[in-house]
Amino acid sequence: MSRARRATLPPAQENIDKLDNVVKQGNYYGAQQMYKSITARYVAAERYSDALELYQAGALVQLEHEQVTCGAELAVLFVETLVKGKFSYDEDTLDRVRRIYEKFPRIPVPHNLDLADDDMQRLHEALGAAKTRVDCCSSFLKAAIKWSMEFGAQRYGSPEIHDMLAEYIYSESPEADMTKVSFHFVRGKDPKKFASTLVNFMGKCYPGEDDMAIARAVLMYLSLGNLGDANDLVDEIQKQVQAKELDYPHSELIQFINYLLETLERDALPLFNRLRQSYASSIDRDPALNELLDVVAEKFYGVRRRNPMQDMFGDFFKMMGGDIM
Repeated sequence: MSRARRATLPPAQENIDKLDNVVKQGNYYGAQQMYKSITARYVAAERYSDALELYQAGALVQLEHEQVTCGAELAVLFVETLVKGKFSYDEDTLDRVRRIYEKFPRIPVPHNLDLADDDMQRLHEALGAAKTRVDCCSSFLKAAIKWSMEFGAQRYGSPEIHDMLAEYIYSESPEADMTKVSFHFVRGKDPKKFASTLVNFMGKCYPGEDDMAIARAVLMYLSLGNLGDANDLVDEIQKQVQAKELDYPHSELIQFINYLLETLERDALPLFNRLRQSYASSIDRDPALNELLDVVAEKFYGVRRRNPMQDMFGDFFKMMGGDIM
């Protein structure tokens, strides 16, 4: 049965050309339904490579026409087909994910608006559209991360896809959640880009948020046992701040982070504990920092966390783990 159905389906490119014209004529919804129904036949016939071509082509052309919801839906179906077809994570498939990602629109939120009703309506619509873009792109990239974890990438999924997601959340969110941004950057492979993002954030955040963003980022790296990238991040932030003639924060929290990085270079659990006690008031500014430090103590010194049931690193890590999955 399956073989017979395979024989009756034309090459994917025939349908791609036909559906591409439907989109270009402005019939986005009609094209979307056709992409889904036609491609489902290829999936049912287990012609997964053809199905991938159709879903990818559909996602690209819809996104080119700024049909974000339609494009993202086809992009997610593209990833679902990677799973159904058991496609391995490799450079070619990663490149296909990247090509779809790069088509997601980047539209600045309007600034310098007055309080006129028309301008406020424009701003409201722009903020809503930005949220939709971020949600749609996130759905696609999170699905791709899950696929990559299952089919051959590193433990936490593709570092490249994590970097894509972090960058898009930061660049397209009217008020980016730096915890989410950092969560994905530390699972990526580009500390220099992460540093640039943090420096940009430091230039526009509220007073007192700059040192917290740096501390959280460093501790997230350390909670993964990644001392090297934690040091590289701090060095790169300092270089970029100096090059741009900006002020680097010199709070007690930053002092703690600097001492902590030095302490973790050696077997010095007593000093680690004294540091936590000495800088407790600064660390307590965000409960998540103590949760992260508990994980750091376990990673570097084998200290069991106080609640062994916290397999997902406490409430903070449960929240972020749910975000990625």
